[in-house]
Amino acid sequence: MFIQIGDIAVHAQVEGPAKGPAVLLMHTLGSTLAVWEPQAAALAKRGFRVVRMDIRGHGLTEAPPGPYTMVQLAHDGLNLLHALGIERAHVGGISIGGRIAMGMAALAPDRVLSLLPCDTALEFKPESTWQERIDGVTQHGLAAGADVSIGRWVHDTSLASSKGLRRMLVTTDPVGWLGCAAALRDCSKDEILGKIRCPATVIVGEQDESTPLSASDAICAAIPGARLVTIAEAKHIPSLEREAAFTRAVLGHFDALEKPASRAEAGAAVRLAVLGEAQAGALSAAPTALDGPFRDWALENLWGGVWTRPGLSHRDRSLLTIGLLAALGHHEELAIHVRATKNTGVTQAEIAEIILQVAGYCGVPAANAALRVAKQTLREIEG
Repeated sequence: MFIQIGDIAVHAQVEGPAKGPAVLLMHTLGSTLAVWEPQAAALAKRGFRVVRMDIRGHGLTEAPPGPYTMVQLAHDGLNLLHALGIERAHVGGISIGGRIAMGMAALAPDRVLSLLPCDTALEFKPESTWQERIDGVTQHGLAAGADVSIGRWVHDTSLASSKGLRRMLVTTDPVGWLGCAAALRDCSKDEILGKIRCPATVIVGEQDESTPLSASDAICAAIPGARLVTIAEAKHIPSLEREAAFTRAVLGHFDALEKPASRAEAGAAVRLAVLGEAQAGALSAAPTALDGPFRDWALENLWGGVWTRPGLSHRDRSLLTIGLLAALGHHEELAIHVRATKNTGVTQAEIAEIILQVAGYCGVPAANAALRVAKQTLREIEG
């Protein structure tokens, strides 16, 4: 459908029951609403009214001359909801779409039920980098840098979905791309810090180069109670290339909203996200009269009481736990948490820095022993 919203005709698609809870989804710079296709279908089946929009200057939405601002783009989303008769909605987006979603929550907190900021950031610095990209597109067009962009978006550029992403990029109106790029260049975290209070799940590809894990950590720190979900073996646009994992993360956000988890349930979910299926399954299998009480205590109080707290991201807690276990010489547990770095996003370089810190403050023998355990465990993972 096409709806006149202020100065532009916006292209949008609506799926699912008319009386279902509303969800607005927005796409990345240089793409279209098609990037959310699998997740929109899954949410519609769950009974949600799913609204996807081509943001200003993209897809079939009009592209007036820029530059645009992030506040302007956020108002586009709010105005579309109003035009559709939707007072309140869950709002999500990938990259610029995620930043627009956060802007909507900051501008109109009473209208945003929850947030799904995906592969995005509070702000996109340095400004000079964006200006270089803007200058390049102005001089040479979008096709000239398409292969580089797609390589940052996905792992496998030969997939049909990756080819589709490339087609979306090269057919984007340069006027719209430039207008939105200016909004990314000029936006500031001060526009949203301290203004978002709704539930949020931050989703990020663990190998995203454009908006890395550190950017998602900053979002989690800025939104009280926000939780972080990483998508393994994913870059900047996981919604198509890692469709199943990304859809699970999106549905998991709504599952958590519908049914507040007990501490044991929350702990089990976090333990699975951090340790992975193999290690989490081993810890939960066949409890005995001897170890059952301790397992229950750890699940509720450690995983459900500490790891679920919003003050630190899972990645931060992973770093801290590795350091503590290395310093104390708890090598069996250390190996478990080194294996978990595949899920938490902690890198080998960061483990090396942790061990240096242990050497400086807790002694070389402790660091040597921890280094041996870490090296052996990482060889097992890679092998």
